[in-house]
Amino acid sequence: MLSTIYSLNPWLVAVGLNTVLLAIAWLASKKLLTPAGLFHAWGLGILIWGTLGWRGYLVVMFYFLVGSAVTRIGMAQKEAEGIAEKRSGARGPENVWGSALTGALCALGTLFVGGFYQKLLLLGYVASFSTKLSDTSASEVGKAYGKRTFLITTLQPVARGTEGAVSLEGTLAGAVASAAIAFVGWGVGLIDLTGVAFCVIAAFIATNLESVIGATLQSKFDWMTNEVVNIINTLIGAIAAVLLVLIWRSLNLGAAGIA
Repeated sequence: MLSTIYSLNPWLVAVGLNTVLLAIAWLASKKLLTPAGLFHAWGLGILIWGTLGWRGYLVVMFYFLVGSAVTRIGMAQKEAEGIAEKRSGARGPENVWGSALTGALCALGTLFVGGFYQKLLLLGYVASFSTKLSDTSASEVGKAYGKRTFLITTLQPVARGTEGAVSLEGTLAGAVASAAIAFVGWGVGLIDLTGVAFCVIAAFIATNLESVIGATLQSKFDWMTNEVVNIINTLIGAIAAVLLVLIWRSLNLGAAGIA
């Protein structure tokens, strides 16, 4: 029955599924999202299922669940040091769209193009979440376990939690996280194995550029909030992955990078 409904109207399935999940999350004792965040995530979930179906939905759910878990690593310690995420990591609307706006735009774009361009958007979609999970993991693991933390622009030692700070522990965690979600994208058929490599490389580039932005520009402009920087970060990741495919193709080195 569900497959019949989905084949006729995936948006109906999207509304029903996300409404059920909204109700479960609303009643759950442990809140991963604020009340407003829940409704924005509901809208995002409908958009993703309606455009990309269960495959795209699984990618964003993997990001959300793993990202939320990583945020809570060493929470007591980070709160004591004043470097924990606000609301003990519960996501609000600004967090939802700061993390997912680029991916949502890629998903919407697949409705209007086909063939190679649609495949580029699918790669951009996976790369955007690969980038964001890399950034979240690098930041949260670095704040919890980073033994030596350096400002990315000067390589001078700084306190954990400083904007633009990087650590070996955080960098490794970010690389593992970006690969994990990229493999999810491969597992559901959105990208191929070459695309996985491009997502990991793009996430590394974007995450480090995000640290540069945090160290140089973020404190100078009031409008450049963490959420705005997250949008820039995921956009860089998506664009970098697409450019890597185009360069790969232009050099005739083999596969195009996406199935």
